[in-house]
Amino acid sequence: MAGDGEARLEDAAENDHASRPFLIGVSGGTASGKSSVCEKIMELLGQNKIDHRQRQVVILSQDSFYMELTPEQKAKAVKGQFNFDHPDAFDNELIRKTLQDIIEGRAVRIPVYDFINHCRRDESVTLYPADVVLFEGILMFYHQEIRDLFQMKLFVDTDADTRLSRRVLRDIGERGRDLEQVLTQYITFVKPAFEEFCLPTKKYADVIIPRGADNMVAINLIVQHIQDLLSGGCSKRQNVQPPAPPRRRRPSESSRPH
Repeated sequence: MAGDGEARLEDAAENDHASRPFLIGVSGGTASGKSSVCEKIMELLGQNKIDHRQRQVVILSQDSFYMELTPEQKAKAVKGQFNFDHPDAFDNELIRKTLQDIIEGRAVRIPVYDFINHCRRDESVTLYPADVVLFEGILMFYHQEIRDLFQMKLFVDTDADTRLSRRVLRDIGERGRDLEQVLTQYITFVKPAFEEFCLPTKKYADVIIPRGADNMVAINLIVQHIQDLLSGGCSKRQNVQPPAPPRRRRPSESSRPH
């Protein structure tokens, strides 16, 4: 009888593991095409046409998890003198907790970051349980406790000139920066941080995607793998209640040393 009980426990453990979402980390330098790769995967899977509550595949961005800045740090950020590409610029504890909640099948609230004013907005976005989660960001593989949560790790590898030109267009067009500020920040912070913190994590990648979203051979292979995962596992679409609104932090709680 003891043997039968142990067998049932093992089966239950296997079923629990099988029901957990498949986490895919997507890393690469700034403006390398991480978001475009994720969006292309969603498009090819037909997930963009599905209500966000019912999607089997969802996307998360590390950019949503920037730390709340102190007044001194915000003053530097306004002048382009704050290093947003350093590992300490992100709320890594919140990233880890969010991933754990996702693994356990909970709906989670994702912060909305205001890149113009360098702060989190009061609103948040609810992410509902899904079978596959794409989590993209420049430093997704830097911290081992976060890196080890991903079952697949992708690195989008795009040459530096292309990344810089994309960043200039994005920061001027979408984030209200001027050219001099963008170039100064790139030379002072972005390029050195990429070489010190991001590029070394390329060694952890299971798949390297040169040229980003233009590499349809690599993207189609990943899409096929996700399709195999979705057809082989049971869907988690269910009526999940959104998490309670986050408690508003007091000013003394909103800043951490960088």
